[in-house]
Amino acid sequence: MTNLSAESRDLRSLQIATLSVGIIAIALSLLGAFSNRQQFFQSYLMAYVFWVGIPIGCFGLVMIHHLVGGTWGFIIQRPIEAAIRTFPVMAVLFLPLFFGMSDLYPWARPEIVAHDKTLQHKALYLNVPFFSLRFILYFAIWISVSYFLVKWSRDQDRTGDNSLVERLQTLSGPGLVLYGLTVTFSVIDWVMSLEPHWYSTIYGMIFMVGHGLVALTFIVIVVFFLSRREPLSEVIAPWILQDLGNLMLAFIMLWAYTSFSQFLLVWVENLNHEIPWYLHRMFGGWGTVGVSLVVLQFALPFLLLLSRMVKRKAQALCAVAVLVAFMHLVEMLWFVAPAFHTSAFSISWTDVLAPVGIGGLWIAAFLWQLPGQALLPFRDPRFIAIVEEHELVKNG
Repeated sequence: MTNLSAESRDLRSLQIATLSVGIIAIALSLLGAFSNRQQFFQSYLMAYVFWVGIPIGCFGLVMIHHLVGGTWGFIIQRPIEAAIRTFPVMAVLFLPLFFGMSDLYPWARPEIVAHDKTLQHKALYLNVPFFSLRFILYFAIWISVSYFLVKWSRDQDRTGDNSLVERLQTLSGPGLVLYGLTVTFSVIDWVMSLEPHWYSTIYGMIFMVGHGLVALTFIVIVVFFLSRREPLSEVIAPWILQDLGNLMLAFIMLWAYTSFSQFLLVWVENLNHEIPWYLHRMFGGWGTVGVSLVVLQFALPFLLLLSRMVKRKAQALCAVAVLVAFMHLVEMLWFVAPAFHTSAFSISWTDVLAPVGIGGLWIAAFLWQLPGQALLPFRDPRFIAIVEEHELVKNG
């Protein structure tokens, strides 16, 4: 068996279950809009930024894979391609946020802009029509580039045409440049502009690394479950899991480096227009959340992934991935919520339901894309060469 057709019934049942949970959770969280409109949109934005980070991160990972190769990339290539095919779903799921623009963004309220010189200076960029145009541009780039990445990969798998590998590599180079630009500007629009008086030049990099990290954790979890089925069960090996663990470790260290760099620069400069952003996230209970991120999203996973034994055991690596993914969701809460609750820690029931709702819908879309395609690119000459090389080493 080279695909998931034998398990399609199980996947369909799981898809229906996640879709049902997602619809129910979204419907219940919508009730919160009637009692506290701003809180609902705040929760929805936090959940959306978390879940959209997975296909965005996969978008970057698949292009890195095409440029550098490596066995780890071929093992996760098909789940990654299934993830990036969900961009149209995420574009639709963003639309409710347009109804809450004035609840989320001060620059979207004319009465505030009229009395704020800083917002007036930024009005050329921070305005609803241009915000909407940029949203269309981001998803147009992500959807169109992803379309060709998946199409050429499947064509190559079907025909064995080696020239398609060169096309994928040629597209991935400029695609990564577009990835960096679109991620940077999208998080500036969606998250940083919640507090439009504050800015950071490393903000986009923090989210690029965060998207890559959460995407990798999700794919590790998927591979853990798929590794029990053919053909992954025939090729998955401890050294491949170790490669994925090393890659996760690299992303964790890079996340810590970029996050600490931003904090250090703001602390050293000590400027009045910069420090409030961190002050809102260091006191009133939010500081405890920040410390938990340092401990559970960096220190503990870092120490665990230093162990070769942890990285070579599928269950242990999956457990670390689950922890890091959950803490990334907490990080999104830490980024978004203090913009509205500056004096004290606050969490709402919609902060729980919104991630469950969007997550259920997204996972259902992912599961719909996953079956029917070979789980390994058996006709990719790079993968064939790697398999033959390891067979030679194995045989002696």
